[in-house]
Amino acid sequence: MAKAQISAEKVKETRLAGGKRMLSVKDGLNPSKAYEIEEAVKIIKGRAKAKFDETIEVAVNLGVDPKHADQMVRGVCNLPNGSGRTARVAVFAKGAKAEEAKAAGADIVGAEDLVEIVQGGTINFDRCIATPDMMGLVGRLGKVLGPRGLMPNPRVGTVTMDVTGAVKGAKGGSVEFRVEKAGIVHAGIGKASFTEEALVQNIKAFVDAVVKAKPTGSKGTYLKKVSLSSTMGPGLKLETASVASGPVA
Repeated sequence: MAKAQISAEKVKETRLAGGKRMLSVKDGLNPSKAYEIEEAVKIIKGRAKAKFDETIEVAVNLGVDPKHADQMVRGVCNLPNGSGRTARVAVFAKGAKAEEAKAAGADIVGAEDLVEIVQGGTINFDRCIATPDMMGLVGRLGKVLGPRGLMPNPRVGTVTMDVTGAVKGAKGGSVEFRVEKAGIVHAGIGKASFTEEALVQNIKAFVDAVVKAKPTGSKGTYLKKVSLSSTMGPGLKLETASVASGPVA
């Protein structure tokens, strides 16, 4: 049998297996139902059967149009139980602040040398922090870091003199969020191995952070829909009243 034919059959088998698995994890679920958060977490955790520790993800549909500057939603959330992910953190700093960053656990610390490395196309970090005096240099990297969501920004605490706090926050489970073109904010807020209580706390903290970041230009219903899923599992709609601690309009 030709190699091309064997390859095509393997692809077909993989797709069929994936389809059967997805049908099994969706079995018994109501796609039109809005689940209470505790019930949804229990279901999502129970159906996360992959061979790896699946990420639990939250997607929030907002009543905003990001094309308008006064409807941009952006912020950071310190998850009370961490994200379950180890982030590589880069810090642009000099002198005492560079030493402070290293002591706090930053993976990469530099100034002009780090700018050159990034300009050369090497970006081996997940979060980026800078002291205010370094932004003249870091500003040159806007076209490189911006599209990747890595550009330091004072609004989310990544341009700061509190280097220790920023590095420990990034390492400890803080997650940045930014609304996409379709008005959706999403983030990984934990792992399937987390306890149900820990996941519920993280979800509520994240949604609350998104609600607090409501822009002045938002009109009508702000928090339209919240969904929960795992990496390889089904998605469930959440009852918004069970997720947010305050008003969601």
